[in-house]
Amino acid sequence: MPEQPTAIVTGGAVGIGHAISCQLTADGYQVVAFSRSPQDQVQQALNDIAQYGLKPGYIQGSIAEKGDRERLLQRVMEVHGHVDLLVNNAGVAPPRRLDLLDTTEENFDFVMDVNLKGTFFLTQAIARVMIAQQQRRQSETEGPGPKQGPKIINISSISAYTSSVNRGEYCISKAGIGMITQLFAHRLAEHGIGVFEIRPGITDTQMTENVREKYDRLIAGGLTPIQRWGLPEDVANAVMVICSGRLSFSTGETINVDGGFHLRRL
Repeated sequence: MPEQPTAIVTGGAVGIGHAISCQLTADGYQVVAFSRSPQDQVQQALNDIAQYGLKPGYIQGSIAEKGDRERLLQRVMEVHGHVDLLVNNAGVAPPRRLDLLDTTEENFDFVMDVNLKGTFFLTQAIARVMIAQQQRRQSETEGPGPKQGPKIINISSISAYTSSVNRGEYCISKAGIGMITQLFAHRLAEHGIGVFEIRPGITDTQMTENVREKYDRLIAGGLTPIQRWGLPEDVANAVMVICSGRLSFSTGETINVDGGFHLRRL
């Protein structure tokens, strides 16, 4: 019997990460959700995910902390022995929205430690594991034809190219995710590991609760060609397209899930 695929989803218990975890579980993945949230706060979310299939794993920790990243990977390898998918979904906004001329090093460091440094070094560690298991699987598998390899999916944002001067740290971090995607896509292509980026637009999550009225007005005024809020499930659906294996001749690609916001219009 083939191995059951294992997926790590950072920030995988709430919001977009929760929707991704549900979809992956329904599609037969053994999901390990990695999140800073305490166990009691995410238990209901984990129960929701379990309704779609196997009971998900949960490991508490922050991708910004080296020890937490190492503990995550050690635990996943002990229990499952392989990693077939990494979804880098965890991300934070600055603790305070401050003008570009007023923001602080504390704001900047907090965002960069999670969104960029944590994402980069977790990807680095898991890429090494994926390379080793690819080499092992290729030596064990006989017969011609392409084999579906592991995948890494980075969840960024339209903020990667959209200026918001009251949260510049966030925009810079998401622009950096784009380069992380390209770098790892380049480096890992020879090993059959695809790397992709998904850019959500205005999405209905806890992060956007405080600006709902603002974006309701903007969407109604035509900010996006598809005039509705994005849903976490929209992002999860894009993840599943990548996981389907139908993009086997693509890597380093960016998929916009933004209602058409990225279109330049007259």
